[in-house]
Amino acid sequence: MDVVKVGVAGLGVVAQVVYLPLLARRRDLFRVSAVGDLDRGHAETIGRELGVPAYDDPAVMLDKGGFDALLLLTAGSHGPLVRAALDHGYWVLCEKPLAYSRRELRGIPGDARLMVAYMKQYDPATQRMLEALHEAGGARAVRHLDMTVLHPSEESQLLFARARASRPSSERLAPYLEADEESLTTALGTSSERLRRLYAQVILGSICHEMSLMRLFTGPPDTVDHVAVWPVDAFPPSVEVSGTLPGSGSAGGSGRYGLRWHYLPGYPTYNETVRLDHEHGSLELSFPSPYLLNAPTTLTVLSRVGTTERRTVYRDIAESFERQLVAFHRFVTQDEPPLTGLDGALKDIVTAQRIVRRYAEWAGIPIGGECVEESPREP
Repeated sequence: MDVVKVGVAGLGVVAQVVYLPLLARRRDLFRVSAVGDLDRGHAETIGRELGVPAYDDPAVMLDKGGFDALLLLTAGSHGPLVRAALDHGYWVLCEKPLAYSRRELRGIPGDARLMVAYMKQYDPATQRMLEALHEAGGARAVRHLDMTVLHPSEESQLLFARARASRPSSERLAPYLEADEESLTTALGTSSERLRRLYAQVILGSICHEMSLMRLFTGPPDTVDHVAVWPVDAFPPSVEVSGTLPGSGSAGGSGRYGLRWHYLPGYPTYNETVRLDHEHGSLELSFPSPYLLNAPTTLTVLSRVGTTERRTVYRDIAESFERQLVAFHRFVTQDEPPLTGLDGALKDIVTAQRIVRRYAEWAGIPIGGECVEESPREP
C-alpha cells in the first residue's frame, strides 16, 4: 500500500494520547512529515522527537507542505483551517467540530477531500450493531433510540496519560478566538455566554458523537421536541433532548429518541450506552473511555428464539481510532468515501442549532442567526 505523508496540526491531548501513537503503530500506512501547534516550544519538542519540521503558524505549515494529507486536531472551530488546507490541495481528516456555523463551510464542494473524525462510527461494535439493525428491518423498525452519557472530568480520564500541555501565548491565540466568537454570533445571534458555551463546548464538542451515531443508525432527527439543561449554577451542565426519528410522521413509523448527557466530574469512569428497541428485540452498545486504546466496546443483542430469550454479547478490542485512520488511508489512496464527510457534518451542525434553539426558546433567552434563519421545519 502507498504510505501517506501526513502533517499533524494541533498537538494537544488527543494528538499525544491517540493519534501520534497510532500513526507510529501504522507506519505501513502513514508517515508523519510535519507537526504544528500554536505553542512554538511544544511543537519544536515533539518535532525533534519525531525528526520532522515543526511550525507554530498553520498558514506557514500549509505553505511549506511536504505532506499529502492533514490531520487537523486543533481546538475550536476548524472551518477556516479546513478551507485553507483544501485550497492547498491536501486531503483532510478533521476532528470535531468541523465548524460552529454553516457559513464557514459555504462554497466547499460536497466531494471535497474531507473526512470528519467521528471514531465511534468506526468502532467494530457499532458496525456490528448496524448489521444487526439491518437484519431486524432497518431504521424504520426502530421504536426507540436511547442514548445516555456519564462524563467524568477530562483530567480524571487522563491521569494515566501524562500528556504535555500546549500553552500558546495570548497573542497567538487571539485571532483564532476572535474568529470563533464571530462564528458563534453567526450561528446563534446572541451574546448569552452560557448559551454560546453550551452550543460550542457541550453540543458540538461532545454530544456531536451521539448525533453522529443517530445519523448512522436512523438518520438525523425529524424533530427536536424537548430540551432541558440543568443545574443552572453548574457548567458543563446536564442536557436532555428528545424528539421523533426520521419517517415518524403520519405516513411513517413511530420511532422516537431520547438523549441524556451528564457531566459528573467525580464519576468513577466514562460510561456511554446506546440502545435501540425494535419489535423483535433490542441492541445495546456500551462504550468505554475513548482515551483507552483497544478497550473493548460491548454490543449486546437481545432476541427471541421460540419461547427462549437469547442474549448474545460481542466484544472486540480492535481500536476505533485506528480503524478510522485506516478508513482515511483508503479515502486518500482509493477514493473510498468516509462515513462522514461535509454533508454529514453539516447535518450535525443543523441538529445542534435546532437543539440550542429549542432550549433558548424554553429558557427565554434571545437567539437569532442561523438557528432561526433557513432552519429546518419544527412542529
